Amino acid sequence: MSQVDGQQLDERLRELLVCPQDLGPLLYVGDQLYNPRLRVAYRVDADGIPVMLINEARPVDDSEHDALLARAAATKP
Repeated sequence: MSQVDGQQLDERLRELLVCPQDLGPLLYVGDQLYNPRLRVAYRVDADGIPVMLINEARPVDDSEHDALLARAAATKP
């Protein structure tokens, strides 16, 4: 499992979480959950709790989008 400041985002939880905007799957990259379709990122707080509020989603530009996709591909089993 990945670590977030000493806390883990449970793999079972990651499998259940979907984007609240389009209900599609999310990529878990570092300390955030990323929706590559809408290019928005949802942060995971220091306690390992995902913040899935639409109004707190962070827009991602083209260069960060490419970097996040590369990181996600590199961490796939």
